[in-house]
Amino acid sequence: MPILIAMLMAVFYFVAPMSMAAQSADVESTIKSINTQKLTITLEDGKTYSLPAEFNFEGLSAGVKVIVYYTVVDGVRVLDDIQVLN
Repeated sequence: MPILIAMLMAVFYFVAPMSMAAQSADVESTIKSINTQKLTITLEDGKTYSLPAEFNFEGLSAGVKVIVYYTVVDGVRVLDDIQVLN
């Protein structure tokens, strides 16, 4: 039984950092540009975020202040959600 517990703890030790790396992050900024062809949005800080194919661009344009929720997948920032600020 102690060997089983030690093995489970070892697995958790190696897997836990991987799950933390996939967590979502957020940033508050202003939209610099939107590329509807490439499905990307660029913020004032120069960072670009990939958008899902079914993304609705309604209400978004350059100069709009937003909070972007994203996940980094293979080094690419992928937008999970966006909130327009007033």
